[in-house]
Amino acid sequence: MSQVDPADIPVVILAGGKGTRIREASESLPKPMIDVGGKPIMWHIMKTYGAYGHRKFVLLLGYKAWTVKEYFLRYRENTSDFTVNLNNNETEFHGEYGSEDFEITMAYTGLNTLTGGRLSRASTYLADAPAFMLTYGDGLADIDIPALRDFHFGHGKIGTVTAVHPTSRFGELETDGTSVTDFSEKPDLNTGVVNGGYFMFNREFLEYTTDDDGEMLESDALQRLTKDGQLNYYLHKGFWRGMDTYREYVELNGLWDDGTAPWRVW
Repeated sequence: MSQVDPADIPVVILAGGKGTRIREASESLPKPMIDVGGKPIMWHIMKTYGAYGHRKFVLLLGYKAWTVKEYFLRYRENTSDFTVNLNNNETEFHGEYGSEDFEITMAYTGLNTLTGGRLSRASTYLADAPAFMLTYGDGLADIDIPALRDFHFGHGKIGTVTAVHPTSRFGELETDGTSVTDFSEKPDLNTGVVNGGYFMFNREFLEYTTDDDGEMLESDALQRLTKDGQLNYYLHKGFWRGMDTYREYVELNGLWDDGTAPWRVW
């Protein structure tokens, strides 16, 4: 497949999760709406893709879908200062409220539907796309999106998954006898790779999915694709963090607050 303008390549974001392991920050929110620096983590993901030319997004919604819909339906109110006159209900907005030229499709795909079923149920919104990106709505990375696209189009297979070195949740010790020679608090482990999300697929991948509630992207559709020899991996060696725990929530917010967020490429 030849190269395609990224503006014509939709980005699908799995945004239906409950975030039950991070309840301190998501008691009443869908997980992708948990804030990093005052904005939903999903907003950060969209801004990263937007920096590399993508402008079409398909959000696969489930738990508290209206929270996501309302945020974007009222995006101007959510992202700018304004003065409202309660007598006539007129609103005056102040300053810039965002320069995003995004086209966002919000697709409700079921409350308890698993990842593969969600994608299948939104396939109608991808019918005209020769290829699409897909990622989870709870992870941030400084992935070189153009390099990922080039890699995908170059190998000719249906799917590409980004592989990353996992991050240890425990401090790693280097020792010499009984002496500690180095201590790394949350090291990136170089002894293997894991699924880092940030997929790219040709449209044919939709034929590998079903709309069953229990259809998993990872253990069903991707397994079928792998058996057909149609999945390659793109190795990302840079920053990558999934926000699965409150500790990671604090870490990501700290990076943003310090001005050192690696994923901020816009």
